[in-house]
Amino acid sequence: MRLRITFSKSGPLRYSGHLDLHTIWERTVRRAGLPLAYTQGFHPGPRLQLASALPLGIIGRAEIVDIWINDNTQPLEGRFKEVLQSAAPPGLVIVSIVEVDDRAPALQTMVVAAEYEITLLDPVARQTLEAKISSLLEAASLPRERRGKPYDLRPLIESLSLLPEDAGGPPRLHMRLASRQGATGRPEEVLDALGIAGGITRIERTCLVI
Repeated sequence: MRLRITFSKSGPLRYSGHLDLHTIWERTVRRAGLPLAYTQGFHPGPRLQLASALPLGIIGRAEIVDIWINDNTQPLEGRFKEVLQSAAPPGLVIVSIVEVDDRAPALQTMVVAAEYEITLLDPVARQTLEAKISSLLEAASLPRERRGKPYDLRPLIESLSLLPEDAGGPPRLHMRLASRQGATGRPEEVLDALGIAGGITRIERTCLVI
């Protein structure tokens, strides 16, 4: 049985890396008493797939993980969310669980984009932000470099906008960035292209598009 779990990751857990999160999920499933399935071969591992790595420090509101459990769990059907949540560490909140086709493609290959909400913790004039966003979106290309390799950031920005004012609260940006094989848009690089230091923002990934 293949379960697709949507969950949020916040609090101290947002500083857990991708591999650590994989281990956290394995331990959570085992603590919940569910019969986690394992791969075959000389080095069996848990059958567990995280949709997309989340950089350290970024809050995830709707992350996705697929887990495979053995089929002798019918008495628990309908109670997976309750059982897993009781075994989860602080900062990991299960939003929903659905069963999916065991033969469906690998979860990582299905992600086509991600949406982010960025809160600017230092005051910036709204008019200034609007001008910067307009200039960036009008650019034909945005040459960047990652790990010594050049790439164009512009085609990875599917949308970028300033969210409505929130009763005098700090300015907030919304961006949707493409996620392609070998080319994934990163919010901190968009902020850098806007001339906004990442250290004065709070970044939340609000949605993974599959």
